[in-house]
Amino acid sequence: MKQLIQLARADIGESLRARWFLVYTLVFGGIMVGLFISGLTESRVMGFTGLSRILVTYLQVTMAILPIFMLITTVRSVVGEREAGVFEYILALPVSIGAWFWGKLMGRFVVVFLPVIGALLLAVVWGLFKGVSIPWFQISIYSGLLASLAWCFLGIGMLVSTLSRSTDVAQGAAFMIWLVLLLFLDLILLGVLISDGLPAEMAIGISLVNPLQSFRTAAMLLFDPQLVLLGPAAYVILDNFGRNGYLAWAMIYPLFIGLLCAGAGFWGFKRGDYS
Repeated sequence: MKQLIQLARADIGESLRARWFLVYTLVFGGIMVGLFISGLTESRVMGFTGLSRILVTYLQVTMAILPIFMLITTVRSVVGEREAGVFEYILALPVSIGAWFWGKLMGRFVVVFLPVIGALLLAVVWGLFKGVSIPWFQISIYSGLLASLAWCFLGIGMLVSTLSRSTDVAQGAAFMIWLVLLLFLDLILLGVLISDGLPAEMAIGISLVNPLQSFRTAAMLLFDPQLVLLGPAAYVILDNFGRNGYLAWAMIYPLFIGLLCAGAGFWGFKRGDYS
């Protein structure tokens, strides 16, 4: 455990000095500042007012940016050090393979999630300063959803990094995974499946396997308890899950996927050739 914490701290320190972290932080901080400047806290759009309006917009943007940033930065972790020949040095140290792998994974999670939650807390501070109502329940649920989504794509990224033989292949695979998941948003591809005779319930079930769609639907559910924007699909979701049941699914399922992928990546990492 001590080795894992030390290696996580080392990865955090290395990431904080990297240029990509500065760009990443500026992106999320800039998004939130831009939302403040736009005056969304004083606007009323589709019934959303004050801080709720900012949260809706911020989470929709985060859903598109967080996964690809997590994938692109994480897929270089293992394969990049393999190409650089760092493993020979690591294996010469009194450090276990498990501590190195999980320490890097935990450190990367902290680094990538910190700017996301930091921007969310900035919105809370701004709301308190402006004297608007703070939706504490929604903020707590959103924080959990963001953490779950980040962990999911962190695990996927580590698995891709372990299986890839070059950085270019890893980055290409990460981009393709992100693109395929985006295509299944709003049932884009599933509409074709339904038109070919696939039952609507099965199509909706396939869409909910997508962690991005699960996150998006849960975010909508907090502000739209009847899921009016989803149309008839809302009946299938609410009848089978219920509101609280679906929120729990949207948090637990991505965490499970991330842990499963990370575990598979670690298994492949231990059995692989590190040189």
